[in-house]
Amino acid sequence: MKKSAAKPKQTRSPSDLIDARIEELDDWRGALLGRLRKLIKEADPDVVEEWKWRGVPVWSHDGIICTGETYKSVVKMTFAKGASLADPSKLFNSSLDGNTRRAIDFPEGAKVNAKALQALIRAAVALNKSGMKAKRGTKTKNVVLLSGGNPQIAKADGDAPVQAYIAAMPGWKRDAGKRLDALVARYVPHVRKAVKWNSPFYGIGQGWFLSFHCFAKYIKVSFLRGSSLRPLPPIESKDPNTRYFHIHEADELDEAQWAAWLQQAAALPGWVIGKEE
Repeated sequence: MKKSAAKPKQTRSPSDLIDARIEELDDWRGALLGRLRKLIKEADPDVVEEWKWRGVPVWSHDGIICTGETYKSVVKMTFAKGASLADPSKLFNSSLDGNTRRAIDFPEGAKVNAKALQALIRAAVALNKSGMKAKRGTKTKNVVLLSGGNPQIAKADGDAPVQAYIAAMPGWKRDAGKRLDALVARYVPHVRKAVKWNSPFYGIGQGWFLSFHCFAKYIKVSFLRGSSLRPLPPIESKDPNTRYFHIHEADELDEAQWAAWLQQAAALPGWVIGKEE
């Protein structure tokens, strides 16, 4: 008796597999995962759904945004670059010790702050896009590190040279640079960027309100009109208008304080270079 020919396996798409996962979780976890998925797709209509690591839903746009893991007692959203994202609503409550990822654990009955979560998703997409622009726009492989480990990046306007500078920052300073850049982008949405004198500069219109520079043991952040900020950034400058903040390896940035400083600084008349390049 002839054996019947085996039917070819049908390969299901990642979206189908996520549908199946939500359906098989016939309790609060399935409902919550479905709601989180809906919020992600609303926040970024161009998001790509993936299925990785033998059963983890993943949402990507120019890189991974987040995952949707399900456990017995929580549904976990892990943001691949969460440590570099501003989180003013304090959504992150898990994986807080690492230098890269951050997660949100939702237990049964947890309330979802949809507005804040979607803002976090959009910020993650923006961070991914900025990294892609840097990769496409500026080579960083052979960047020279100057005194104190400061990257030597040619002067240029735009996000790409700033991302090239950050990508070349050594050691722990790279993650701190990403974090600082993400805070600026979050709280000053229409910020203008450039690299001048081997330092990233941030401004509105023709003026600049912030820059930073690598030194051996810290990153020096310059608030160019810092004497007008309240409270004053802690470190004085020879220039009476400028105040500094030094970021060291173990420092945690107070997001609420940085949000206030950045918003104040961006609202002031910026520092204008004599002959703007």
